[in-house]
Amino acid sequence: MLTEEKYQVRTCPNATNFWQLMKKHTPDMIVLDIMLPDGNGLDICNQLKKSVKTYHIPIMMMSANNHLNTVKAKCDAEDFINKPFDINDFLERIGHHLEN
Repeated sequence: MLTEEKYQVRTCPNATNFWQLMKKHTPDMIVLDIMLPDGNGLDICNQLKKSVKTYHIPIMMMSANNHLNTVKAKCDAEDFINKPFDINDFLERIGHHLEN
């Protein structure tokens, strides 16, 4: 869906691959699931927001299992979305963060 909107997308199946990719590429935005096979997206978000190299990157956290207020209290991400989500809302949010 994002590639159809002409965004360049890179995906990672787990936290290990994410950190490997981050060493090679600095993205314009990160969409990050909370539940990962080998880690916790909240921990990744917090590490990114504490780093001088990555604190400026907008992060959208997504989850089906967490209450939004709980997630917001644990992470300084710019945006949060619950799964399942409305595709148009998701695309609008992505566009908003990449325009800034």
